[in-house]
Amino acid sequence: MKKILIILTVLLTLSATSGCTLLKVSLVDEMQPLTEQVISGAGTDKVLLLDISGFITAQESGSLLGGKKQPGTLARVREELDRARQDKDVKAIVLRINSAGGGVTASDMLFHEIRKYRQETGVKVLAHVMDMGTSGAYYAALAANRIIAQPTSVLGSIGVIMFRVDASGLMQKIGVQAIEISSGERKGMGSPFRPVSAEERAIFQGMIDSLQARFVNTLAAERQLSPEAARNLADGRIYTSQEAQALGLIDGTGYVDDAITQAMKLAGIGRASIVTYSRPGEYRANLYSVNLINIDMGAMLQPGASFMYLWWP
Repeated sequence: MKKILIILTVLLTLSATSGCTLLKVSLVDEMQPLTEQVISGAGTDKVLLLDISGFITAQESGSLLGGKKQPGTLARVREELDRARQDKDVKAIVLRINSAGGGVTASDMLFHEIRKYRQETGVKVLAHVMDMGTSGAYYAALAANRIIAQPTSVLGSIGVIMFRVDASGLMQKIGVQAIEISSGERKGMGSPFRPVSAEERAIFQGMIDSLQARFVNTLAAERQLSPEAARNLADGRIYTSQEAQALGLIDGTGYVDDAITQAMKLAGIGRASIVTYSRPGEYRANLYSVNLINIDMGAMLQPGASFMYLWWP
């Protein structure tokens, strides 16, 4: 911090003594564009490994003085898909998923971006679940042509949850009172400074039911399940890979190399370079090197009520 203040002082002094000068001052490293890295295989045709990991969010992580700002899951995936659009040699994508889910809107937009890319380009997309592909992460996987999972993966948790902190009891104990002045009776719904009334709970439940219906309808359409079967699977429970396959949630089990082989078969190619996109300093040595797109859980701590497609036991 002291070093930063010294640099700023020097720059400001130079500016004041040299007339009108335009200065660009950056306290963090600027984000570099993505570059392609071949991690295995050979050939003109390419299979892109694209990671969906950590908490699914549209928010950036990092702070002004805390190092580089990192794009949220949605921004990073869109950036990689845009680069893949420009490369006609990309014949297939393997979505390598290791996430418990995240925000409802971010998960829905991620699904939309993947499906839109697949429909516009004709490129085959295979989702491969590693440790975990639950809730919003599974929602995103539904956009792929096929879904497979590691034999030891955890999937499911199909549903919506709302997180809300009730600090009213603690405030009473320490003698602090929050005064709410609002324009309407329901304007302060979800406030952590007072309990939720029965009427407000019913309103929140209605919103959750609506968001759940969207998840269930997407599940039924993409996995070709009856609405009743989809609803029965969407009670929030988690499944092993074998259970998920038996219930029609995924198409099979396998490892990363199996996922790549299946993606190549879907694309109709027999030989390909396996590539990833990374920034300078993001070392990708082999098939198991993963880009942690976003592991910032700060979105969980935002004030107010948050609706999540998330498994968080």
